[in-house]
Amino acid sequence: MATTERGPYAKSAEVRRKILQACVDAFGDAGFHGASTKDIARRAGISHTGLRHHFPTKEHLLIALLELRAERSSQLLTELNARTPQTDPLDALRGQLAILRENRQSPGMIELHTVLSGEATSPDHPAHGYYVKRYQHLRELYTQAFAALAERGGLRAPFPPPQLATMTISLINGLQLQWLYDRESVDIEGTVRDFLTSVVPALGR
Repeated sequence: MATTERGPYAKSAEVRRKILQACVDAFGDAGFHGASTKDIARRAGISHTGLRHHFPTKEHLLIALLELRAERSSQLLTELNARTPQTDPLDALRGQLAILRENRQSPGMIELHTVLSGEATSPDHPAHGYYVKRYQHLRELYTQAFAALAERGGLRAPFPPPQLATMTISLINGLQLQWLYDRESVDIEGTVRDFLTSVVPALGR
């Protein structure tokens, strides 16, 4: 009985995976507003009706993609914490570097993020709230790490932690955009690591 139930479930999960991958490509090429569900269905190799069965609207597709991206980052941090419990602000910075290294294996997701984060500055964009919260969370994460390091004399920067956090995020976003144009010359993780090491020397030890 259990084997019979796993079959349809596995097939449905595989179809959803294909749809979301097609969605990454379509949104990355044309943006949220430019992509059509018919094109996404064609890229996934299914009918438009089949796509609507799994994701009734394009907004449902977008939400699923953003949740998938957040889930992947969360899983990676969980794996890192299992090996080295995050009791030190240096671990938080190392965890973010690990996410950048992992993201490099999914260029479609980087392209999707770059396109959507630009589009979503409009308040009526369905991903606007997601990116507002995302950048708030990242600024808080980096600010807390830099502040903790400053308290113990481990921060070497002429900027306060909140400003340094904003600069770090801006550097990452700018590097990701440049990497999409020149993947051979631009090293996202290496450049961010060098920058962080310049203000947090212990990170390079």
